Amino acid sequence: MKNFALAVSLIALAACGGPKQEAPVDAPVAETPPAETLLLPLPTDTTADINARDLTQRVKTLADDTFEGRGPGTPIGEAAAAWIGAEMTRIGLQPGGDDGTYFQKVAMVNQTIDPAQSFLTFTAPDGTEMPTVLKEDSVIWTKHQNSTTISFEPSDVVFVGYGVVAPEYNWNDYAGQDVTGKTVVILVNDPGFATGDPALFKGNAMTYYGRWTYKFEEAARQGAAAAIIVHETEPASYGWDVVKNSWSGAQSDLVRADGGADRALMEGWVSRAMAEKLVASADRDFEALKIAAKTPGFQPVPLTGLKATGEIVQTIENLDSRNVIGVLPGTTAPDEYVLYTAHWDHLGKKTGQKTGAPGEDFYEDQIFNGAVDNATGASALLEMAEAFAAEPHDRSLLFVSVTLEESGLLGSEYFAEHPTVPLNKIVAGVNMDGALPVGRTHNMVVIGYGASQLEDRLAAILKANDRVITPDGKPEAGYFYRSDHISLAKRGVPMLYADGGEDKLEGGIAAGKAAAAAYTAERYHKPMDEYSDDWDLSGFTEDIQALFALGEGIAGSSDWPTWYPGNEFEAIRKESLATE
Repeated sequence: MKNFALAVSLIALAACGGPKQEAPVDAPVAETPPAETLLLPLPTDTTADINARDLTQRVKTLADDTFEGRGPGTPIGEAAAAWIGAEMTRIGLQPGGDDGTYFQKVAMVNQTIDPAQSFLTFTAPDGTEMPTVLKEDSVIWTKHQNSTTISFEPSDVVFVGYGVVAPEYNWNDYAGQDVTGKTVVILVNDPGFATGDPALFKGNAMTYYGRWTYKFEEAARQGAAAAIIVHETEPASYGWDVVKNSWSGAQSDLVRADGGADRALMEGWVSRAMAEKLVASADRDFEALKIAAKTPGFQPVPLTGLKATGEIVQTIENLDSRNVIGVLPGTTAPDEYVLYTAHWDHLGKKTGQKTGAPGEDFYEDQIFNGAVDNATGASALLEMAEAFAAEPHDRSLLFVSVTLEESGLLGSEYFAEHPTVPLNKIVAGVNMDGALPVGRTHNMVVIGYGASQLEDRLAAILKANDRVITPDGKPEAGYFYRSDHISLAKRGVPMLYADGGEDKLEGGIAAGKAAAAAYTAERYHKPMDEYSDDWDLSGFTEDIQALFALGEGIAGSSDWPTWYPGNEFEAIRKESLATE
């Protein structure tokens, strides 16, 4: 799912600049691979200046209904990737993908459950059946890729708190309990968030242990038959609508060598109301269990007598998606790279998801356009690539628009597992994901603030323009672990993830927070994330200019900015750089 920073910003500074600058005479000429038929035309009059007019053209195109929400693996969705590749060709990038193309193939699986035949049912100790209503009480799926029917017999249910095994924090939520073949019920986020104690984990800031991805991975390592997370809006940082929209319909994954056999048979979410009902049937109090779960020394609690059973009937499609990769070779250090990433995919088109009433929302349809998420970032990547292509740089520039972000950062994970250039030759990277059209702001927000020297460079650039860096205002949401930069960061590559700020020039912080909250409630992962001609994109333009200046400075230097001492990725980077 989109792991989305609600900081803020977007596109549109007033003027569009002068005529397009010509590339230097000795710049390499891109070889155009066989062209795909484009569903929408490319821009014809963009310039090398980073400006709102050019950005608007690209955002509006990528968010158009024609691409049906840019669903990976679908012919229409992949047409959006083809458009990005063609745009890279037009602006002068070299192909950086497979076999002299702009595309890196990403083999994927689409799994779609049949809700009429799939179920998750609990049985109370007194024998009362408690079926869950899909999308109302529960959302379920399986990562097993080799069978159309997956089921498990009635299993004991165990509450495992936050589902964390973290030796460095002296924490084990599975201590003393063998959950093999059982159903585990898990809280979202981590104990530090629950207590606010800065000495517990990272206090209010979510760690990777708080991410839903980790919880399912750990439950599988523990041998659970089913892993169910209890949804609560505050610790999850998004509402139930996001859960049911993001995890219903076709679910994508990379093709796994073991067909997903190492995962639990069923994964999913239940609403808090459903969790309370289940716990109460076993004579337990949900709030009391939550209090116990945040206490050091917590041990799992069997919900004695409560049983769970489930079955998933699914269709399985083996498909191909692709990352889109363009390169601008450097003049003096071509084997050293500055990386920019942004995902191009969104949730596609889903039936039964029509939302809104006349006068309430932008639109009423079943296309999840993803205008903010992430037509903005993909457009910014192209905008900066065009600016960089106007003149030579010492180091190479690498532009990667990844797929399958919404399915768990899979495209960036694939790129990190199969890099087209050595990871220890990537000097640094910048990720762009989801910018809100709130206009100009006094600040930019750095997600995961306090991580690397890239922040110092950005701060200096902003200071020259009377702007400042603001730390992420919601570290408890774990945004640093929820976008594509993390796939590179956890392999040591210094990555910056910065968004526009909330301190608007007009209206201040209150106006910025209100805009972010409205987007989250009304549009995030909903069909109403549409482009509108009344967007104020001026702030995003300034932000992209700052991120361009950051990369330009690194590309023209011999510096190797790195993680701050003690950062969780510092040792990995040092080891990587020591390896030839």
